[in-house]
This record gives sequence, structure tokens and C-alpha cells, in this order.
Amino acid sequence: RTELALEETMSSGGAEDDIPQAERKTVTDFCYLLDKSKQLFNGLRDLPQYGQKQWQSYFGRTFDVYTKLWKFQQQHRQVLDNRYGLKRWQIGEIASKIGQLYYHYYLRTSETSYLNEAFSFYSAIRQRSYYSQVNKEDRPELVVKKLRYYARFIVVCLLLNKMDVVKDLVKELSDEIEDYTHRFNTEDQVEWNLVLQEVAAFIEADPVMVLNDDNTIVITSNRLSETGAPLLEQGMIVGQLALADALIIGNCNNQVKFSELTIDMFRMLQALEREPMNLASQMNKPGMQESTEKPARRENPHKYLLYKPTFSQLYTFLAASFKELPANSVLLIYLSATGVFPSGRSDSEGPYDFGGVLTNSNRDIINGDALHKRNQAYKEMHCLHPGDLYPFTRKPLFIIVDSSNSVAYKNFTNLFGQPLVCLLSPTAYPKALQDQSQRGSLFTLFLNNPLMAFLFVSGLSSMRRGLWEKCQDYLRKINRDIAQLLTHSRSIDQSFLQFFGDEFLRLLLTRFIFCSATMRMHKIFRETRNYPESYPQLPRDETVENPHLQKHILELASILDVRNVFLENTLDDY
Repeated sequence: RTELALEETMSSGGAEDDIPQAERKTVTDFCYLLDKSKQLFNGLRDLPQYGQKQWQSYFGRTFDVYTKLWKFQQQHRQVLDNRYGLKRWQIGEIASKIGQLYYHYYLRTSETSYLNEAFSFYSAIRQRSYYSQVNKEDRPELVVKKLRYYARFIVVCLLLNKMDVVKDLVKELSDEIEDYTHRFNTEDQVEWNLVLQEVAAFIEADPVMVLNDDNTIVITSNRLSETGAPLLEQGMIVGQLALADALIIGNCNNQVKFSELTIDMFRMLQALEREPMNLASQMNKPGMQESTEKPARRENPHKYLLYKPTFSQLYTFLAASFKELPANSVLLIYLSATGVFPSGRSDSEGPYDFGGVLTNSNRDIINGDALHKRNQAYKEMHCLHPGDLYPFTRKPLFIIVDSSNSVAYKNFTNLFGQPLVCLLSPTAYPKALQDQSQRGSLFTLFLNNPLMAFLFVSGLSSMRRGLWEKCQDYLRKINRDIAQLLTHSRSIDQSFLQFFGDEFLRLLLTRFIFCSATMRMHKIFRETRNYPESYPQLPRDETVENPHLQKHILELASILDVRNVFLENTLDDY
């Protein structure tokens, strides 16, 4: 390919002898770096997706070559323009690949700062109009590169909550798709229009809008901030375990999704991340700090995002996480999935007798269902049963199940005496709320953004920023009180306290109790199946039905003027 590039430059730039040796070497070096970068980039696909160590050196090499390539084309732009015929879209392609590298680095490490780096490269492409000339060339495959760039940029902006940029990008992408399908009459028009529909639904998934005084929408972030989790106070005896790894699994039929992320997965992954810092602000600036000093903060837990995995994929990733879990660490499994119920009546009550949640089947699911109907003695195959998780309870395990059959996991047995907690969603919601399921589960919304969930069940769909911030402050006070209730409880299972030392798990536990207490006080949540449950069970009178907490929830309802939605004397109703 290098020879070919050189020949092309010769033919366009006159006789071979006219080209100075140095310039010829510049073109040869550029072609070498370009080939090498493509080769390494394509090799990334062959790396195993699980396991945290094998990929790092390969990623490092790829990064190095792309850094060299980027600097090289900047330094020698004039020569490459004249002698190689470097086009602006080719520079855009290099920048786009670097953006993709940073994004994949984020996926592999869960370090949110890499998202900012991806964003800056993707932004540069747009600001400098690297792809603007593509539409003049009669090559549909180049236009597809441009459309893919837009789709990738949108994913990064969604993850960084840059909703204003997302809206601009969607408009631009829509125009590009229209132009592309008009010019090339291609078969993939339907697919690209689906991309637009998916992202539009994703943006509108939040059930409540927070508004500035000029009616623009306030972008709220739900990552862990400095003031996020209730602080541990003196006298709180909690465990020292740290959340190190998480599997976030999405397998809900018909839930809003974009790029292999359902809205539930998207919300949960943000609940397990800190606010991103700029890498530049983290790097050692001369005279600022000694190079031995690290920025004083803990890393995010590592995550695997699994969209509609098969049982074998799920088990492979689970085993890899389990194997690499450091000492004194916790593995979190989040399951947002359609419920699978037992097909026949069973005399026993074992860990495979209650069904579980759906795993993806590569085969025709109808045949699978027919098989179960024929022989009810067999268990459901495309299903993650509680018993499937038993081997992994040899290490501290924190499970969240958001499903219509979450209660299957209530029948857990702690075989190995390690800390083990399951937080389980309601299995059904009151009829008035049911039509929202496509836009994400209410239970997961409570774990990600409890105030928005509270407003939604209170019948509110928009709110002024000032009131929102006042309620957020009050909610922080409620969280502090819940933390005290938990740590001062005399009858609570020790597993809860062993997990309570970790910021992320502490926040999830306090939000779970807030969610449960809110639903138990709400006038339309009147059936047992409308309430979240847990394994082991929480002492109700000391937590989810504590009069002190109930008083706080009524206070919050009063601030919002929705007290009539809740029962006043809940204790008398039980």
C-alpha cells in the first residue's frame, strides 16, 4: 500500500526525481504509521471482552501508534497535502478512531475521565468540519463512516449527560441520513431511521422535567458526587468491603434502548460511577504536586455491560469477575430482565423451582417454549435461576433484581456465610403507573434518581429548579437518617452492615429503603406485590416502616404540596 501511495503522489506531483528525499520519507513514514494503526485497531476486536489484564498492553501499543500518527500528520500537513493528497475526511477518520479508543478504554476501565477525552476528539471533528467534503464524493461507504461517527458521538454525549449537544447532533444526523438515502437509494435507510427513533425515545425517557426560570431544561447528573452518599458518622460500625466489580445486565423486552444500552442499564451504570474529572486537571502540573502524590480519590468499580446475553455469555463474564475479584471486595450483579416463571408445579422448593429472569436464546424461542409445555418436569433453560448464582456466593455478593419475577430470588440460601444481600423490585405496579415500563423501571429509577421517582409517583411531571434543589437537600437529610436507622438497628442482618462501608452500596441501600418506605405509604400501592423486598429481610419497624422515616416522607410531600397522595397514619393501617 505504501508503494501504491508513493506512485500516486508521483503521478500527481510530476516526475519522481522532483520529489525531495525528505518529503518522500515523510510520505513513506505516514503510510507505515497509517497501516500499522489500522492493523492494531482491527486487532482490538479479537481481544477477549472479559478479564481485566490481557488487553492492557495491546491497547497501550494501539494508543501509542495513534498518538504518533496524529502528531505526525499535524507536523507534516503541508507535505502530506501536496505529495500524498491527504483529505480532510482522512484526518477525521484518525480522530474518530482515537475517540473510539478512548470510549473503549472507558468501557474496559469504567474511568469516566476517558469519556471526556473521547468527547474532545469527537467535538474537534465537528468543529473543524473534517467530514464536510464527504458528501461531494460519490462513495456511499464514506457517508456511512460519517453517520457512524455521529451515532458514536451521541452515545458519548448521552453518557456525559450533554443533552443539549445530543439534540443538535440528532438534528444534524437526521439531515445527513435524509441526504444519504436521497442520493444513494440504499437498503439501510430503515436501520438509520431506527437509530434516530431510538435516540429520540432515550432522550425523552425521564418522566419529570426540571426547568430553569426561562423554561430551559436543567440537566441533572446522577453520578456519585462529593456530597452524594451519606457520610459514616462516629459510632457507626460497618464493614470494610469495597465494591470492585459489577455486572449490569439488561434483558427486558420492549424497553427503550440505544446502542446496546437499555435505559435501566444506563441508569444503573451511572449510579455506580463518580462524576468525571478532566484528565488534564488530574495530571501533574509543574510545581503543583510531587509526582508521587496521586489525586486522592478511589476508582470507580469495574463494570461489564451485557445487553441481552445468553446464559453462557452471562456465566462466562460472571466467572471472570469472580476469579479476578480482589480480597475484601464485593461483586455486584444487577439484573433488569423479563421474568421467567416455572412451567409446572413442583413438590420441592429448591433454588430451581421458582423460575428466575430471562437470558437470551440464540435459537427460535418458540421451539424452546413448546419444549417446556411438552415436558413440565424440566426447568427453564434460558433463565438465570437463583441456584445459578449459588457458586458465586463464596465471595461477598450484592444482587439487585428488577423483574416481574424478582421474588424468585427471595428464596436464597446463604451457603458459605459470606456477606450476601438481594434487593428485589416490586413484581407488579398499580395500574395507573404500568404504562411507563417502556421508559424504564420505576424501581431502578428510585435507585438512580430517587427524587425524580418520588415526583413521578406523586403525579408531578415538571418542577422549577429552586424547588428541585430544596428537595434534594431535604432528601440528603433523609438519607443521613436512614443510614442511622440501619446502623443503629438491633435486629438487622449483619450482611447489610458489612456492605455499608462502601459509598456506592451505602447509597443504593439508603435509596432502596427510601423507595420501599415511599411505596408502602402511597395510597395506590396497596398490594404486597407492589412493594420491594430483600433477602435477608429488613426489620420493617426499624427501617421501611419506621415512624421517624414516615414523618420525613410526609414532610417531603408537603414541600411539594402532594401530601394527599400518601397515607397519614400508616402505622394504624397495618
